[in-house]
Amino acid sequence: MHHRRMGRSGLSVSRLALGTMTWGRETAPDEARDQLAAFLDAGGDLVDTAHGYADGLSEQALGSFLGDLVEREDLAICTKAGISRRSGERVVDTSRRALMNQLDTSLERLGTHYVDLWLVHAWSADTPLEETLSALEWAVTSGRARYVGVSNYSGWQSARAATLMSARSIPLVANEVEYSLLSRRVEEEVGPAAEALGLGLLPWSPLARGVLTGKYRHGIPADSRAASRDYPGFTSRFLGERTAQVVDALVIAARGLEVSPAEVALAWVRDRPGVVAPVVGARTLQQLRTALASESLSLPPELVQALDDVSS
Repeated sequence: MHHRRMGRSGLSVSRLALGTMTWGRETAPDEARDQLAAFLDAGGDLVDTAHGYADGLSEQALGSFLGDLVEREDLAICTKAGISRRSGERVVDTSRRALMNQLDTSLERLGTHYVDLWLVHAWSADTPLEETLSALEWAVTSGRARYVGVSNYSGWQSARAATLMSARSIPLVANEVEYSLLSRRVEEEVGPAAEALGLGLLPWSPLARGVLTGKYRHGIPADSRAASRDYPGFTSRFLGERTAQVVDALVIAARGLEVSPAEVALAWVRDRPGVVAPVVGARTLQQLRTALASESLSLPPELVQALDDVSS
């Protein structure tokens, strides 16, 4: 698998990241292990998790494989802090106290002394940005994180954060954001800001929550995430008539190339300006294998333009 630099940093990672949001919930430990093994065999090394994924089970599952399936130094682990669930409710807390506590908890779950990339999971106006960023500085200076960044920050938010961190001589290197053929708002402001600031983009949900696989064209499969009780409304905004023509065009393109729609969608977002690695969260090993097959796919320029036009 090809590798890319994370923004303008020295961190080199695989250009496809393995997402683990479903580990410990929809994806059983044995299945998660098989996914990681397949990802490693394909040459991947960037694994993405978060303090709040599956109430910590995602990080625990990943930690159980370190030193057994893979040596710690052979992985680039990215985790995030700032979002948790209390009494079932989603809570965003980017205070210094919360972020520091969550990182230490993440390290304990993972069974490691450091993570390669630590991100603030979400913006919050309830905490002064300077306080939030002080936790990132602490993480780097204490050796708990090699690199730091943000997630789901707008253009102006990432610019302000990067400016403040630059004054601390600790650069932000990444912004993990939703980006796909059905979610291109990133290109308006976030993408240009990332390019100017030296931040690499990590697209989450690059398959538009599974819609770009084409499996929802004729209804909602019973075993899909859209039908799951754990993710109510997860795909609903991508199931309207407005997006049907994009999916239809994607399916036609995939047939012409004799590959799957998922491979085309991943190759498209992978090669957008500023993108380092799409984060692919697969529930099953077969889904992951399909995603990994996109590594060898290069889209013809005329096809890229056609997809750009239909999805713009």
